[in-house]
Amino acid sequence: MSEEVRLVAWVRGQVQGVGFRWFTRARALEIGGLSGFALNLADGRVQVVAEGPRDGCEGLLDWLQGADTPGRVDGVTEIWDTPRGGYDGFAIR
Repeated sequence: MSEEVRLVAWVRGQVQGVGFRWFTRARALEIGGLSGFALNLADGRVQVVAEGPRDGCEGLLDWLQGADTPGRVDGVTEIWDTPRGGYDGFAIR
């Protein structure tokens, strides 16, 4: 069984106005077992918070850093932590 973790990622690039949050939610739901959200920030980045099994969060991070995302990702900064809970599914904020 995989360890439960919290991933917080800030995605830089052309990631607003291109469906990035919607596709991030769809990817998280496809992976399964993840809860959290994707949020546009005022500085143009998208913040992604995901909690669940480490392998699922790593899969989401790989996708965020990959070439299959909408728009253009210039970089991703991530922090790993212990889950805090309180999320009902995976939301777009």
